[in-house]
Amino acid sequence: MKTAYRLSILAAAAASIGAGFLATSNAQTVETERYRPDRPPEATIYRDAGYRGPAVFIGEAKPNLGLAWPVNSIRIPNGRWELCEKSRYRGNCRTVDRDTPMLNNVLRGLTIQSIRPVGPGGGGGWQPPANDQVARGNFAEFHTQPARGNTRILACEYGSGTANCAAQTADNYCRSIGWNGSAREHMETVSGRVYLADVLCVRSGY
Repeated sequence: MKTAYRLSILAAAAASIGAGFLATSNAQTVETERYRPDRPPEATIYRDAGYRGPAVFIGEAKPNLGLAWPVNSIRIPNGRWELCEKSRYRGNCRTVDRDTPMLNNVLRGLTIQSIRPVGPGGGGGWQPPANDQVARGNFAEFHTQPARGNTRILACEYGSGTANCAAQTADNYCRSIGWNGSAREHMETVSGRVYLADVLCVRSGY
């Protein structure tokens, strides 16, 4: 009897551990699905609780929403979003990473005037996956989306994107892959961030 009792206890413990592991695994799967690096961040903000009333779809950073009504609920198919009571991400801010039917409980009824995607650690934004198309010749190499690893290169790492800063960044990129510099480069804005695009690396005479 004691042996049977011990076996039943062990079986119950194993089942409990298995259920806990399954729950954790399912939670991790949901978390992974929520943050898809291959998809841009998306959100829809609503005037009223329960996803009712006027709504605005957000697919990139908005430094000045210009809303005349408070945001009381939000749906988030992908990403994390920072919501701030003042324009240019100033004032009281909160980060939200999931559908929230009563947002005013978190933000205390504040009117939201700016919103932007943020990284998992609370900083930075969504990084679009690079899809660099390369054409190489004897004296030049063309890159549609310069990248390091699978991450696109910002036109200006610090400050706003300017032509001079982009040119310097492109030169550094070309030198890092064995060329003398960049003869031509462009900038592309994706989700409020400015990246290098269509960079022509050359051997000489740039």
